[in-house]
Amino acid sequence: MEKSNSAAKDPGATHAGAAPVPAPPVAAPPPSVAESSRSSEAWKPLTRVRTYELVLERIETQIVCGSLRAGERLPPERELATMLGVSRPAVREALRILESQGVVRSQVGTGPDAGTTIQQLPSDALARLLRVHVALGSFPLEDVVETRVALERASVALACRRARPQHLARMRADLLAMDEPEVDRRTFNELDTSFHVALAEAGGNRLMADVTRAIRESMRLPILASLSALPDAGDVGWPSIRDGLRADHHAILAAVETGAAETAAGRVEAHIRDFASHMAV
Repeated sequence: MEKSNSAAKDPGATHAGAAPVPAPPVAAPPPSVAESSRSSEAWKPLTRVRTYELVLERIETQIVCGSLRAGERLPPERELATMLGVSRPAVREALRILESQGVVRSQVGTGPDAGTTIQQLPSDALARLLRVHVALGSFPLEDVVETRVALERASVALACRRARPQHLARMRADLLAMDEPEVDRRTFNELDTSFHVALAEAGGNRLMADVTRAIRESMRLPILASLSALPDAGDVGWPSIRDGLRADHHAILAAVETGAAETAAGRVEAHIRDFASHMAV
């Protein structure tokens, strides 16, 4: 009787021959905050940022949001350092970089022009920045060709509507110089670049013209290397390629002069793709 009572009192007890009842699983304790943080991105190494880069970022933000506009002055160096809680050398370095980019103009002294003024970024400064980025980007030739085709098709179509006499005169002068019998490859390449930039500028879209200039100038040396590598004779020799480029340029200009936008765009694309096939880059 005692054994029976004991078994009844103990819910874990089993009768002889019966299968044991498994104990309920014990839940694992939740990970601590520290453990979950260690397994996440929370403790990845911090990016080291120089103080002048923070100053640059703050000034650029003010320009982008419209708080600083072309022609407005920045606070004096000492005041700007105090406002931002940084050293004067950090401010000076940031301003030096902005000046090299053509974003600001700094003038020492106490006259009306003294201080640091936000500039309206000139086209040559923007083109210079883009040119360096394109040159360092190691972009595949196919990417450069596709970008040139897209840009120059659009700009030549605009030029068919907007080109002024001075634009046409500049392009004619470039072609006349390229037609010189003894023109050398380097001079031809310079005139070729000038023609394409003039064509983009004739479209009246400054951004397209600046990007076109940047791409063309970044490709100046690779194009010259390809021209220099051409043999002196033969179907793929320098005289043959030169004459083909001359004919292309004249055909493009003729389409612009008559306002034939689709024809001009098609000729520009064919011209760019055909020469790209001869580039040794």
